[in-house]
Amino acid sequence: MSSRNAAATRQRILEHARRQFARHGYAATTVKGVADAAGVSPNLITRYFGGKDGLFLAATRTEIPVVDSFDGDRSALGSRLAASIVQRWFAAAEEDPLLALQRASGERPEAAEALAAFLDTNSLEPLHRYLRGSGLDDADARDRAAAIDAFVLGVSTRLRVLRSELGDPAELQAWLSTTIQRLADG
Repeated sequence: MSSRNAAATRQRILEHARRQFARHGYAATTVKGVADAAGVSPNLITRYFGGKDGLFLAATRTEIPVVDSFDGDRSALGSRLAASIVQRWFAAAEEDPLLALQRASGERPEAAEALAAFLDTNSLEPLHRYLRGSGLDDADARDRAAAIDAFVLGVSTRLRVLRSELGDPAELQAWLSTTIQRLADG
């Protein structure tokens, strides 16, 4: 198999794994199920990823471009963050690695720890730095960042994990925007 075909096969496996982990969680997703969906042998998943744990780790690697929302004044932070959040939730609904991590965090302590560490590094700390840079003292910036982070995670869990129903994107964005802005303003 050429390296191009191997890379394409690996990518196809990851796409199916992301979808299944996000939709069904860690426990209900099987190597055989992912292999069948991707049209490959389960042995290939073992060879590429070392098994289910390695596949899960590879499938849940992600980024959240929270810093993209920091270009501008704090008075419009809520609207910029809400637009970014809603775009992600609707665009990658069935394949979002963050959703897979959220669903697995109740089943696997390692997933919960990975999600917490990921959010601290990619959401909470950058938000804290942005708010501090916008003129808030360190403690106030940290508290507001923590409130926004907890709010967004709570809404995500409620709508994406427990309900799997996001509703109308424009209404959701408006509500998130207003609420995030209130938290940012203190």
